[in-house]
Amino acid sequence: MIYKTIVFLPLIGALITGLLGRFIGHRVSEYITCTFMVVVAVFSWIVFLDVSFGNSSQLIQIEILPWIVSGTLDVGWTLRIDALTAVMLVVVNTVSCLVHIYSIGYMHNDPHRSRFFAYLSLFTFAMLMLVTSDNLLQMFFGWEGVGLASYLLIGFWYRKPSANAAAMKAFIVNRVGDFGFALGIFALFMVTGSIEFDGIFQSAPSLVGETFTFLSWQVDALTAICLLLFMGAMGKSAQFLLHTWLPDAMEGPTPVSALIHAATMVTAGVFMVARLSPIFEFSPDALTVVTFIGAITAFFAATVGLVQNDIKRVIAYSTCSQLGYMFVALGLGAYGAAIFHLFTHAFFKALLFLGAGSVIHAMSDEQDMRHMGGLYKMIPITYAMMIIGTLALTGFPLTAGFFSKDAIIESAFAANSTFAMEAFYILVFAAFLTSFYSWRLIFMTFHGRSRATPDVLSHVHESPKVMLVPLFILALGALVAGYIFKDYFFGHHYAHFWGASLFTSESNHIVHEFHNVPLWVKLSPFIAMLTGLGLAWLFYILSPATPVIVAKIFEPIYLFLYNKWYFDELYDVLFVRPAKWLGNVLWKIGDQYLIDGFINGIATRTLAVTGRLKTMQTGYVYHYAFVMMIGLTALITYFVVTRGVGQ
Repeated sequence: MIYKTIVFLPLIGALITGLLGRFIGHRVSEYITCTFMVVVAVFSWIVFLDVSFGNSSQLIQIEILPWIVSGTLDVGWTLRIDALTAVMLVVVNTVSCLVHIYSIGYMHNDPHRSRFFAYLSLFTFAMLMLVTSDNLLQMFFGWEGVGLASYLLIGFWYRKPSANAAAMKAFIVNRVGDFGFALGIFALFMVTGSIEFDGIFQSAPSLVGETFTFLSWQVDALTAICLLLFMGAMGKSAQFLLHTWLPDAMEGPTPVSALIHAATMVTAGVFMVARLSPIFEFSPDALTVVTFIGAITAFFAATVGLVQNDIKRVIAYSTCSQLGYMFVALGLGAYGAAIFHLFTHAFFKALLFLGAGSVIHAMSDEQDMRHMGGLYKMIPITYAMMIIGTLALTGFPLTAGFFSKDAIIESAFAANSTFAMEAFYILVFAAFLTSFYSWRLIFMTFHGRSRATPDVLSHVHESPKVMLVPLFILALGALVAGYIFKDYFFGHHYAHFWGASLFTSESNHIVHEFHNVPLWVKLSPFIAMLTGLGLAWLFYILSPATPVIVAKIFEPIYLFLYNKWYFDELYDVLFVRPAKWLGNVLWKIGDQYLIDGFINGIATRTLAVTGRLKTMQTGYVYHYAFVMMIGLTALITYFVVTRGVGQ
């Protein structure tokens, strides 16, 4: 019963507030959804702790109802509860609960906040359906559900054109990845005859070496399937090439950024690959692609984050970069390290997003760091929370990020797989960049002279307790979650904790080998972190004029990074403009000329001619009799003439 409560209570809250919000009022809507989420979060921790310190090898499958039966396809709606599910339940429901509570203060003046809380709970339910799925169709249902809910949340302020555009962009880009995901599901059903995880996992070893013909090429079936599935993960988790929606999604309210882009929706791709580890583990080529894309994403997003000025966009690119770390770990076969970083990242990234929201709230909705500065005395509690989040993100010793991120970097060095060593150096350099832009955010926002207008400064104030309490809880997780659970996620208790949730082949010894890396490898992330901190201190505290000078000297590079490697412009040329051109051709030639002008024109002219016949419909019997006589006379004349000619 506890599992059904965890999954369906957010849906009940969404239905109540969504359908009855205008009748029960905003305050009651807030209390209902937040109370439900507190219950769900507490139950999730009970399940997680039972898995951590109890019998994790047990798989629990709870059938809700039969779902789809068609031919050989027989899919039930079943909850799959194991260690991986328990971790995701804690991540999703803890962050969602705190975001719900935080939103009471942040959205206090919004006239549509009942609808906002309904969307939050709907998103949470969709994400829970995704992580508790026992088959790929059920996962796809949750997958598309979070896509829909994210569209509604990003575009919540629908009167704002940029918010509508960002919501559409997120929805469309994710459809590209979802198309690959759907093809991967179809392919798996074709080769295994099943889309249930147990059936797929049992068939996976027999697929090794199997091929199929595509355009006269022999393609490895397992590699093709894994790459198609990974395409879906690239879209949801904003990996390189399908990343462009993530920074624009900051147009939504800040609690949305924390919920969607810190710990839940963007981690769906990481969860999916980890869940399908019994498939990916048998495809080294696919794992190499995952490693490569993850490393490039970590580097790319970190370089762009260096020069962004919107406080939320800096954190958004940080999210994108950290997701790259997780995919590198997945590609190396270090699945536990990937989920460990997902777990710790949820705390400190949600803390940073909500902390940024507290700053924006204090600064009268100002988000540009160039208009901030000197805030540490005015909002000291928010400042302290942001410092804790930054320390964890940059991997300061004994914080949560220190244990999880270092585990990934050390795994990259220890792995023997293709591109592993290159990934190690890229991740260390990305750690340096992460430290630089993270402390740049702190220094530009909280230190130095204030660059805000006097009117804004006169209204700067600390956030209310309803917004600060969630920050305190997340800060606690950002400090201690890594130390407490490191041995369970990717340490001595790895086998006991994960059981059969994560699959590693007999040749995969990464869990043991990463402990034996040289000392300089263990120290490299720490040195990178200190170097980034020192450089940020030099640029933004000791010599604030230096960044301007450097930007002018290296203006082409600065503009290249500031414009996000010109991906939006490139995609506009390659996809948007051709699509518009094709649309105009189909509209003007296909629709206006062929359909409206030719086909409809013939119909119009025919109607005009035949329409004149309606004048003959008078309703008088003698008129109809007269017409019949004329017709009869014409027929008799025709037969007489033709018969006479024949004779």
